[in-house]
Amino acid sequence: MNKNLILTTTLAIMSIASNVSAQTEAERIPAKGFAVFEEHGHFRPYEFTRHAVGDNDVQLKILYAGICHSDLHHVFADWGKETYPMVPGHEIAGQVVAVGKNVTRFKVGDYAGIGCMIGSCRHCEACEHDLEQYCEEGAIMTYHGIDRFNGNEATQGGYSDTYVVAEDFAIKIPANAEIEKVAPLLCAGITSYSPLMQAGVKRGDKVGVAGFGGLGHMGVQYAVSMGAEVTVFDITDEKRADALRMGAKHYVNVSNPDELKGLDKTFDFILSTIPARYEPAMYMKMLKLHGSLGIVGLPALNNMPAVSVADLVLSGATRRVFGSQIGGIKETQEMLDYSIEHGIYPEVEIIRAEGSEIDRAYRNVLDGKVKFRYVIDMNTIK
Repeated sequence: MNKNLILTTTLAIMSIASNVSAQTEAERIPAKGFAVFEEHGHFRPYEFTRHAVGDNDVQLKILYAGICHSDLHHVFADWGKETYPMVPGHEIAGQVVAVGKNVTRFKVGDYAGIGCMIGSCRHCEACEHDLEQYCEEGAIMTYHGIDRFNGNEATQGGYSDTYVVAEDFAIKIPANAEIEKVAPLLCAGITSYSPLMQAGVKRGDKVGVAGFGGLGHMGVQYAVSMGAEVTVFDITDEKRADALRMGAKHYVNVSNPDELKGLDKTFDFILSTIPARYEPAMYMKMLKLHGSLGIVGLPALNNMPAVSVADLVLSGATRRVFGSQIGGIKETQEMLDYSIEHGIYPEVEIIRAEGSEIDRAYRNVLDGKVKFRYVIDMNTIK
């Protein structure tokens, strides 16, 4: 081939590639939010971009973003090395502002939510059984993840003004929902709802909820709505009145040994939401012969509780201990529909979208001073 022709062809290809790259970059969507730039850092304004709206994507204007305890674990690198800058937030409620040409479940103006994950392989055994959180190729997390379907970009979360997500990983929010309270349902809600469903909780069951924070107060409301007799376990008396107000029949301050007497072999199911070191064996002894303990609380690595083999063997073969991680997309939609139908919402404190406000909220979560969930009003971002 003529050298001049080769050169001309090569230059043409390079020009096309450059134009495509420039066009793709130009289509990226500007976003602004709040990020930490180092471990234990403070929240500061951060501008970045999200990938363009694809044929199967929806773009949300984020209205509200919940603050989950796991956000703190990531910001503080409690579960291992992290990458910064980081925009946390996987409890997201918003309104659809754009849709791809293949989208059928959403239209502009609809309310929609995003939970802990925004993608998975969709073809492994877990995905085929609607358990995308256990995807064998790895679920793509809403933040601190790598989106392998969109150029391996680092995902950034909901403490921001907009998000682009595949339609299949967006949750429909009914128009009659109390939208300012919905965001925490996308993590706290499903995380407590799923193990109750796995355990088959039914009317008349005796259910314990260990830990009465963001997850625990949702677990109480769901168990009560299912007709269970609920007992709350916590380390202080400060939340006793709240637990009883939400429908719990009993409240146990585990710091008072007298209140623990007579509880062995009395519960059908216990949900542990405890985010700190504790003794799971204590709760295992409280289970009836065919009872189960579901664990959803995940403390920092240096504060992780443990269950001995002896405890498992000696507790009896018919008792069951299991862990549960959020829920799949199908179950998350089921949970949200159930919550709205039964008027089950988290109790929230709305804060402004300001770095100092988010910092204050984090301090209060660490100190156990929140009842029960902070939600950032992203409408107030400047």
